[in-house]
Amino acid sequence: MSGQQRQLAMRFLAEPSDVNFGGKVHGGQVMRWIDQCGYAAAVGWSGHYSVTVAVGGIRFVAPIRIGDLVSVEATLIHTGTTSMHFAVDVRARDPMQDAGQATLCTHCVIVFVAVDGEGQPVDVPGWTPDSEEDRRLSEYALKVMALSKGIESTIARYHAGAPRP
Repeated sequence: MSGQQRQLAMRFLAEPSDVNFGGKVHGGQVMRWIDQCGYAAAVGWSGHYSVTVAVGGIRFVAPIRIGDLVSVEATLIHTGTTSMHFAVDVRARDPMQDAGQATLCTHCVIVFVAVDGEGQPVDVPGWTPDSEEDRRLSEYALKVMALSKGIESTIARYHAGAPRP
């Protein structure tokens, strides 16, 4: 039975082991936090084990420093029959400063599919936007994923030796 939890926030402390050669938290660690938060949100919405199938529109817009308090928030913005799309925002701040000083560091849309014990997709509860903002977010999810599919087809043509555009 689904709890149908639409939003989930997780917090992490950026540790020295999370740092790249430039002295900031590396993108792989940020992507791991995004996947962990997205997974927990997907399971909370669907009530089923869920797998990541796509990440679209990921942008690293500001660095995260060692010692920053990192907040990762996933919000359900679209459902398909078996899929769930979440907008994910990653913000960071110095924990010794006022909580209002968090900076947006990364944003993306991540898509999960709920699966059964054999790994086969299962239906998820539908979500219907009920406000103008929710409708805008749902449309945004579809646009980001359409752009990602365009990139995927371009890469597939490249690897297949097709003429490049």
